[in-house]
Amino acid sequence: MRNIPIITKNLLIINLIAFIACVVLEKQGIDLNALLGLHFFMAKDFHVYQLLTYMFMHGNLTHIFFNMFALWMFGCVVENVWGPMKFLFYYIVCGVGAGLMQELAQYVSYSVDGLAAYDFVHTPLGNLPVADYLNLWTTVGASGAVYAILLAFGMIFPEQRIFIFPLPIPIKAKWFVMIYAGIELFSAISTSNDGVAHLAHLGGMLFGFFLIRYWKKHPYQGFGDYGMSRGQQFFDRMRSSWEQHNRRQSPDNRRTEQTRRENDWEYNARKNSEQDEIDKILDKIRKSGYDSLSKEEKKKLFDNSRK
Repeated sequence: MRNIPIITKNLLIINLIAFIACVVLEKQGIDLNALLGLHFFMAKDFHVYQLLTYMFMHGNLTHIFFNMFALWMFGCVVENVWGPMKFLFYYIVCGVGAGLMQELAQYVSYSVDGLAAYDFVHTPLGNLPVADYLNLWTTVGASGAVYAILLAFGMIFPEQRIFIFPLPIPIKAKWFVMIYAGIELFSAISTSNDGVAHLAHLGGMLFGFFLIRYWKKHPYQGFGDYGMSRGQQFFDRMRSSWEQHNRRQSPDNRRTEQTRRENDWEYNARKNSEQDEIDKILDKIRKSGYDSLSKEEKKKLFDNSRK
């Protein structure tokens, strides 16, 4: 847990605590999933805050295990690239968006089935009043937000190859995301009442896609640093200052000062070596974020910006 980024780590802890509390309180006759799960908006137990709290509720051990495993596997990478604030904003927005899509899907089902015209609905539990039946439409789980994190990984590192059981060969992240989205879409169309909120999963990915597209077009817009990690902002400001400094200093003056101590070949070789080191540092920032740099790399980047 020591090397897990702060937001990913806290999300894992909160989900685990919520699941344990759900199991313990259920023995006392308290159903947290019924209280904090997302009900259909026309049901009597629906509350707006459930659009947030449902993300931290899970139906069983298998449900929470696979969600948390995916959050740990992909969330660590995405948070290191984006920074904590942007990652948390993305996670919450996509989770809420997934809940809204699930509400829309349930309303379509309610309208198509014509439930408004009935007083009772026949179920395996017997004939239930429509109001009680609608109250059973409850969604729980972080799957919508987790699927959005999966999408973010695929869009940030589309060519990255990953191993997915049971496939015997690695697959590019972009194809992995497309396959998963296709499976969810097919499941949403071809199955019903399987207990899985397929449209919520797709809704999380849909909100994530539009949010990432917006950030790519407007990297500096948004609230705080949601459009770009603080490390990336610091790096860009440093690079801008460095470029302005180099423009102000005459190339002829720099060359004259250096040739006093070294010839043309030595000067060019040294500058090329320095540039190669800076390029490696910049690539590392683009892949893993500014915070992934060592103290020596940060110092080298800072020293070069002052030349």
